[in-house]
Amino acid sequence: MADMLQLIDELWFLKRDLISDDYDHALARLAEEVPMQIHAVPSGTQAWTWTVPQKWTCHAAHLETLDGRRLIDYAEHPLHVVSYSLPFEGVVNRAELLAHLHVHPHLPDAIPYVFKYYQRDWGLCCTQALRDSLADDRYRVLIHSEFTPGELQIGEVLVPGQVEDCFVLAAHLDHPAMVNDDLTGVVVGLDVMRALMAGPKPHYSYRLLLSPETLGSVAYLSRHEHLIPRMCGGLFLEMLGNDAPHALQASFQPQSHTDRTLVSALHELEPSAYVGPYRTIIDNDERQFNAPGVRVPMLSLSRVERPETPETRFYPYPGYHSSQDTPALVSRERLEASRDLVLGLLRAFDQAHAQVPPTTPSAPSPLPLDGDERDRYIVNHFKGEVFASGYGIWVDYRDSEAGHKQLFQIMERCDGTRTPSAIAAELDLSFDAVWAVVAQLLEKKLVSLSAVPQPSDPHH
Repeated sequence: MADMLQLIDELWFLKRDLISDDYDHALARLAEEVPMQIHAVPSGTQAWTWTVPQKWTCHAAHLETLDGRRLIDYAEHPLHVVSYSLPFEGVVNRAELLAHLHVHPHLPDAIPYVFKYYQRDWGLCCTQALRDSLADDRYRVLIHSEFTPGELQIGEVLVPGQVEDCFVLAAHLDHPAMVNDDLTGVVVGLDVMRALMAGPKPHYSYRLLLSPETLGSVAYLSRHEHLIPRMCGGLFLEMLGNDAPHALQASFQPQSHTDRTLVSALHELEPSAYVGPYRTIIDNDERQFNAPGVRVPMLSLSRVERPETPETRFYPYPGYHSSQDTPALVSRERLEASRDLVLGLLRAFDQAHAQVPPTTPSAPSPLPLDGDERDRYIVNHFKGEVFASGYGIWVDYRDSEAGHKQLFQIMERCDGTRTPSAIAAELDLSFDAVWAVVAQLLEKKLVSLSAVPQPSDPHH
């Protein structure tokens, strides 16, 4: 049986792209450690508003000067090619090359991690120093990649409890040649499940889901809707090996029994850790569980420094999304401390819920509607987080962090219990700002308006 660091050493440099041979190899290796069911979702499958893409394979890629001097080689590092890059071969001028050559916005000596799963484009990645050194008029580019039908794979580990109602742990296994994001969450989750299997039978059942980021959780939930009402809480595990304090991010329902239990336990188990509201520490698959039509109160646990400014929001640790995210960032002691903290949180959850059954949240009382015909209850016809780019409503956080945040804050409140004015008051926005998003959702037939509440939470 391999320990956490041994598994990281084995798996970290694999080309673990969204749907890829190396991702499958990594999941198969983890399945040797614990009993695991592997779910396979074929390319082209609809997963709520999303579509599972094809498998991507890059056989070779490089950038050369016209006299044959090789400057970038995919064989040396998987991050040298944009994940899901289109194939390309030819001689390009310097301006065209620079338009397709990505660098890290904060780390001049690092190769960035760039992915374009649904954007049809080709691209290479390098350090800022290399990019700055490119002075020739023309260069030769080769990207030998291909798209083929494949299967998105999700690993599920189950520890049955005395009841079928379950708590869900989750972590993502993709991201080529990176460690802290999120192999650390994967190996900590796996070690937690080993400990649960070796201990006495818990009151509640516990599930661990290992999948590609975002789409894996959407695919699992969309194919297991019957389990959602039995999911009474969850914890996403991410970035647990770096040198930073533990941070517990609350769910969309901060007053849920799950939130109150885990937050209280955290204060007792590790007083130096801190707690932040939903979507203020790190965004990841917990969004899919907290989203409309699902509403599982899933918190997240990570090691992220308290953000001092909004600019640190998407760069939670040095080396994030880059070639500097290596085994050197993590330590055995920090991984074991994170594992022990998770086990402590789960013990508190199991004991609290064994004694006090979770209550079903009640639907809010209908609010009086004013004369504005637009101010009706927004009923969602989607489940999970909307595939925004597929519907043409995506706002890239790199272009407008405020616009990105506002779009998703409004969408995740479209659950049949709120009107535009209620959302505006909750988020301290103008009615028109909320209506601008709701109008787009209405146009795409993702929502409708109702004179009465129509709650979509399956736990009701």
